[in-house]
Amino acid sequence: MHAGYRRDPVTKAVAVPIYQNTAYELDGDLNHIADVYNVKADGFTYTRIINPTTRALERRYAAVDTGRDSLAVASGQAATFLAIVNLASGQVGDNVVASPYLYGNTWNLLHNTLKRLGISVRTADPRRPETFERAIDDRTICLFGEVISNPCLIPLPVKQLAEIGRKYGVPLVVDNTTTPLVCRPSDLGAAITTYSATKYICGHGTTLGGLIVDNGKFSYRGASRFPLFNGPDEAHGGIIWRSALQDVDDLGKSEFLLKARMTWLRDTGAAIAPFASFQLIQGLETLPLRMKQHCANARVVADALKKHPKVRRVFYPGLFEGADRETVDQTLNPAYGHGAMVMFEVEDELAGRKFIQNVDLMYHVSNVGDARTLVTHPVSTTHTTVPREKREAAGIFGGSIRLCVGIEDVDDIVRDLHKALSAI
Repeated sequence: MHAGYRRDPVTKAVAVPIYQNTAYELDGDLNHIADVYNVKADGFTYTRIINPTTRALERRYAAVDTGRDSLAVASGQAATFLAIVNLASGQVGDNVVASPYLYGNTWNLLHNTLKRLGISVRTADPRRPETFERAIDDRTICLFGEVISNPCLIPLPVKQLAEIGRKYGVPLVVDNTTTPLVCRPSDLGAAITTYSATKYICGHGTTLGGLIVDNGKFSYRGASRFPLFNGPDEAHGGIIWRSALQDVDDLGKSEFLLKARMTWLRDTGAAIAPFASFQLIQGLETLPLRMKQHCANARVVADALKKHPKVRRVFYPGLFEGADRETVDQTLNPAYGHGAMVMFEVEDELAGRKFIQNVDLMYHVSNVGDARTLVTHPVSTTHTTVPREKREAAGIFGGSIRLCVGIEDVDDIVRDLHKALSAI
């Protein structure tokens, strides 16, 4: 609530102002202005690159996640895209070693869109960390996975993968969208964390945004697989990014994010709007309270589903046993719980569709992380473009239902579940 911004120096207002503008007057010494554009001094130039409201959000979330710094972008998809391509060498042949248990659009980003940019993806099993190690070669630019995967809830062994990455000089990039605060990847050794801030950070289903956090756990220096961090970068006048850190103050905490801001964000235009940044700042103020209630409600819902005769299986990290439970216990903070997402299976695709058509309180939307309880039939929505064999290999079947449990009275949620299940 207090990090990154205290008050307006002129009016003493304590709420972060909305700087709803695009450009900033370039007054004063022209040499200093040139230094700002050449990353030799801090300053505001254009809102596509940097904005005071957005910068307050970035500083504040870096503090929340105990990271070195963060970069806010237009959406979670933009955050994942920029985090990965920022590591690319610029030459065809780079590869990412990734978990197969991914959100549908992330799967498509990795396996189709990145392929068109010359970056291939190798799949490894998060339940067998050694498969990530075996897939690494001298062109691997990162390991990637979701801390708790959406929607099939497979936990990622963040600590073990971070150790493997350090051994080979490869950063671990994790998507922590479904478990902010419930997991702090920086404490487990992850190099970079991404978020769809649209979800729990916003908390109310109103605002698109993404965040990339540099956890300060990885050095790119001297690594041949990262030539754009170790030599002149023609995308910004032959700059050496680690040298540029010495010339700036506010933006001098992360060479990874400085490069991402001044090249990929600048050139793709994936900028977050100042008003969206303001709304995400509002969401941050209640995030700890909401996440605890989300998690508490989700545990009650998972227990109720487990007892229902028309539910074949329930997937919830708080119910896991064996090796998955060991990973969950190592990865999630029990002071919060085990997240707000529950997946369960009914008999088949027809039963899944009928369940969806009979919900009342719950909302049938493809979003997650709302204060309201949201329900989705993945094969009809988020994973409809994923080939069946790939989808089923990731644990998503015709009768799979994804619940994102809200903060309503939990008895009302359970009643609505029983109503919809009785229609099957």
